[in-house]
Amino acid sequence: MATANGASVTAEEVEALRKQLEELQTSLKKKEAELELVAPYSRSYGRTMVKSVLENESEGLSLVGKTIRVGGWVKTGREAGAGAFAFLEVNDGSCFQNIQVMVDKEVAEEVGGLKQLTPTSTCVLIEGVLAQTPPGTKQKVELKATKVVHVGGTDPAEYPLAKKKQSMEFLREKAHLRPRTNTIGAVARIRNALAYATHKFFQDRGFLYVHTPIITASDCEGAGEMFQVTTLLSKVDEVPEVAPPSPEELQALQDQVAAQGAAVKEAKAAAAANKEDKAAAAASKEAVAQLLKLKEQLAKAEEAARNAGGIPKTADGKVDYTKDFFSKPAYLTVSGQLNGEYYACGLSNIYTFGPTFRAENSHTARHLAEFWMIEPEMAFCNLDDDMQCAEDYVRFCCKFLLDSCRPDLEFIAKMIDKTAIERLEQVANSSFKRVSYTEAIEILEGVVASGKKQFEFPVSWGIDLQSEHERYLTEEVFKQPIIVYNYPKDIKAFYMRLNDDNKTVAAMDVLVPKVGELVGGSQREDRLDVLTRRITESGMPLEAYAGYLDLRKYGTVPHAGFGLGFERLILFATGLDNIRDVIPFPRWPGNAAY
Repeated sequence: MATANGASVTAEEVEALRKQLEELQTSLKKKEAELELVAPYSRSYGRTMVKSVLENESEGLSLVGKTIRVGGWVKTGREAGAGAFAFLEVNDGSCFQNIQVMVDKEVAEEVGGLKQLTPTSTCVLIEGVLAQTPPGTKQKVELKATKVVHVGGTDPAEYPLAKKKQSMEFLREKAHLRPRTNTIGAVARIRNALAYATHKFFQDRGFLYVHTPIITASDCEGAGEMFQVTTLLSKVDEVPEVAPPSPEELQALQDQVAAQGAAVKEAKAAAAANKEDKAAAAASKEAVAQLLKLKEQLAKAEEAARNAGGIPKTADGKVDYTKDFFSKPAYLTVSGQLNGEYYACGLSNIYTFGPTFRAENSHTARHLAEFWMIEPEMAFCNLDDDMQCAEDYVRFCCKFLLDSCRPDLEFIAKMIDKTAIERLEQVANSSFKRVSYTEAIEILEGVVASGKKQFEFPVSWGIDLQSEHERYLTEEVFKQPIIVYNYPKDIKAFYMRLNDDNKTVAAMDVLVPKVGELVGGSQREDRLDVLTRRITESGMPLEAYAGYLDLRKYGTVPHAGFGLGFERLILFATGLDNIRDVIPFPRWPGNAAY
């Protein structure tokens, strides 16, 4: 065979080149496959996520024989074979499962021996070959270490999280370390999945994600329990330009002004009596100048007295907010709803998902000072549409969780709440029962009258349903999620649409087992005259809601929405008892650690 330049090539040489090309292609595919296993943005360390190994279709068997690196924190470590090797259970947070790593004594010598690797919470990056485990072993593969790339040591005598089960209260005190525990790790992944599901649900249905302000000058709920945002307190320790006078000094200045005022009257009278007397006229002018000077001194002294302590005050003794950062009282928001309505009344369907705050001095297992809310708002939407959206969203989240977090949920069902998976499956696969508030009260009254149940909070039409009432309805009466609608107007917010009976509003709450109220929503009041009256009746200033009222003046539209406390959704999914354990860094009265 002749080549292009005339040289001859034998068939054997061609075959050799073909084999060499095939070997190069095989090597390239192998390198590409290995590169795909490497975690994004960890290529410098060549690390493969544990999830990529243990949660692929073959549970790792398809990767047997491959050389990979895994990095994470040792859950448990033990020496075996009379110190010849050690088994490490390593977790990197990507999934619930740990990967077992076997390290020979010789491999560990370069990092100081096996005892450097086995303490709980030691951070390791280990290179090794994936091997199949014997039949009947918990996992189908393990990593046989060939090199220890990194060790972040831990002193087991000082590490505060022992292998034994820790109380949730104790773990809250160690919020910087508790993500390494099985429970909080599972909760974190469940929380992440529900956040992703939230965005996916609304984005797939054409909603726009709107960021509403955290700092606000209005109170959406009218509750008044809000955190104030101010820079005035920073002035408390500043040295004032004018030292505040004592009460005696202030009284002395006031007496001088009064006396000088009398002197001015006399001087003016004398000058008027003898208009030709230049000396009397000059004395009158001098007296007036002295009075003005004393009044200026008095005004500064009174202002300094009012601002004693560093907080500026108005003449009537109230805080002077014109000196504050925003020139008016400002607060951390309790809800993004009103701002969300502004955008829904121009862009149709929107949703918010962000932090909200309540300054409620509550220490219950259901309250946080800082928490996250999901709040969709929909134009051309009534109460029926609103209830359907809320139901669809909750069911979507439950199904998404069952599909994406099964190992975490199995741990939750085993260690926290054995009914967790069953509860999620029931909600995901069943329609919600709809019950009017009046019907719900009649049912509860019937239960009390029959002697089946006595509630701590008495039941009668007009009460705000308590958690015990809500849970009884969902767990004992209907044994499924329900939506209660048409609540008395006196227990609901001003922005909810007034029904024709003038007694109830088009409001709804989604109630679920284990938690009680999960969603609260309503059709919004879109009639200007009714909304104006409702705000006035609530005792709130109309000026603060000028923009909200404008929506009803300029192209009003029927619209509705709801709010869901994200942490309550996680409580429902996990069955945990305290809401402080489903948010990374909980805030409650007396606690703002980390």
